[in-house]
Amino acid sequence: MNPALPKTTEALLNSAWDTYKPVYEDLTAREISPATVDSWLNDWSDVSSCLNELKERLYVARTRNTADKVIDQQFNDFMDAIYPAYLAAEQKLKEKLLASKLEPGGYRVQMRNMRAEADLFCEANLPLLAEEQKMISEYDSIIGAQTVQWEGKELTVTQLKPVYLETDRQKRELAWRTTAERQLADRDAYYSLWQRFLDLRFALARNAGKTDFRAYIWQKLFRFDYTPEDAKRFGDAIEKAVVPAARRIYARRKEQMGLSRLRPWDLDVDPLGRQPLHPFQDEKTLISKTSSIFHKVDPDLGGYFDTMVGENLLDLMNRKNKGPGAYCATYPLVRKPFIFHNAVGIHDDVQTMLHESGHAFHVFEAGRLPYMEQLNYPMEIAEVASMSMELLAAPYLKAELGGYYNAEEYARARIEHLEGNILFWPYMAVVDGFQHWVYEHPELAKTPQNCDSSWNDLWERFMQGVDWSGLEEVKVTGWHRKMHIFEVPFYYIEYGLAQMGAVMIWRNALKDQAGAVKAYRKALSLGNSATLPELFKAAGARLAFDADTLNELIELCEGQIAEFELAAK
Repeated sequence: MNPALPKTTEALLNSAWDTYKPVYEDLTAREISPATVDSWLNDWSDVSSCLNELKERLYVARTRNTADKVIDQQFNDFMDAIYPAYLAAEQKLKEKLLASKLEPGGYRVQMRNMRAEADLFCEANLPLLAEEQKMISEYDSIIGAQTVQWEGKELTVTQLKPVYLETDRQKRELAWRTTAERQLADRDAYYSLWQRFLDLRFALARNAGKTDFRAYIWQKLFRFDYTPEDAKRFGDAIEKAVVPAARRIYARRKEQMGLSRLRPWDLDVDPLGRQPLHPFQDEKTLISKTSSIFHKVDPDLGGYFDTMVGENLLDLMNRKNKGPGAYCATYPLVRKPFIFHNAVGIHDDVQTMLHESGHAFHVFEAGRLPYMEQLNYPMEIAEVASMSMELLAAPYLKAELGGYYNAEEYARARIEHLEGNILFWPYMAVVDGFQHWVYEHPELAKTPQNCDSSWNDLWERFMQGVDWSGLEEVKVTGWHRKMHIFEVPFYYIEYGLAQMGAVMIWRNALKDQAGAVKAYRKALSLGNSATLPELFKAAGARLAFDADTLNELIELCEGQIAEFELAAK
């Protein structure tokens, strides 16, 4: 590595653009040839890794405490003073490599992506991209500040989630309505931020010479293997193959609960009135049992997780002023992941832990590749990594194997997971369909109430079986609470496609668990050195958008659910 670059995390966090500018200037000036291109690319990868890791570490620090003004200022300073200059310097090197007509070994996909980036690049967009990152932090702050008073305590809305699992229906409803009221109180804040996001995104597309933002983002996401029309076809397939299965799940739940109407606060509680699953009480238990499970799946994967524990690369429990959701960040300089979670002790937290660890394993496996850009694998295969791990690890949730549950609890957990997978596809279709509507109707979408109406129409089309009467305000504003719509537009179909791939891998594992894990690891180790269809194939799956494939997977899931239901009785 260039001796001028930071050697420690502390030095990295205290670095300024002046640290990196001479390195980029040197790379821009150096001649490249077939004999020198690999060493030149290695040096480029080093400096790019530093700046990417700096950005990631500041983002992680920002989400770990959204109320920390010092970190907030550091993050904003990076976005103002370093990020635009970094993007411009990176673009010069991409143009230099493209002009050379050289293609380093294993860099086929990266060269394709660079050509797409070169076509999109526009100096006028650099400050807009930095501003977008700051607006994302604003959205996180809105969510992070949402607390309620509950039984004499101040709780985040996330910390109230365990109440939705309780058998007292009146208490569940009160918790649900309390949360909804608090979230609706930020309605104007969401609306205002949304209009700013749209203005910025329309400007990004316009500056890049694209007809609309969807065309811009499709190219930016390197979606070369499927089109917007394929995405819509996938939505139609979900409506045909999955919505009926979802209706069957909701109807069975309503019957089991003895209800005349299934309401939103009835969806998480055990339908047979059993006490909720409480797999862990504290972070220590969550970590120890997760480690045990991964060592059962594969000793190397278990070792990866233990490395994260030992190097303090986990922040797992929910608290006030912590950013929303869960994610796995990549530190490309050290080739290590960081898992961020908001656990409160429910089964969904276990699933999230398995999910984010799948992302982490992807970082470890792909981290052996030589260049940083090879870690920027497509989101679709990234979600295969995470969703597959939920299913590959599932057999080891049993307490007798080091996991969390006795036989009955294990069956319940498996049913909950598989039913959740089925119910997710229609919701994914709502989120994806909404974004297509927004960016196909930019003038209408500038009025947030029109967005409410579009979301409602899609909800009625795909989310059938739950009674929302009297709760229309909460229903139509559901898009406010979907982080991806604000922060990472069009990033959601990845989950639906990846879930298909994950169920295919699980189908393989039901016949040969070790073989399925081996293929899974092979696909992850390819990073971004192969195309999306090639990555799916390496994992033992295939990229598909049709109803027939979905029907096969639904049949498998429903068959397994029926078996677990017998075991749970």
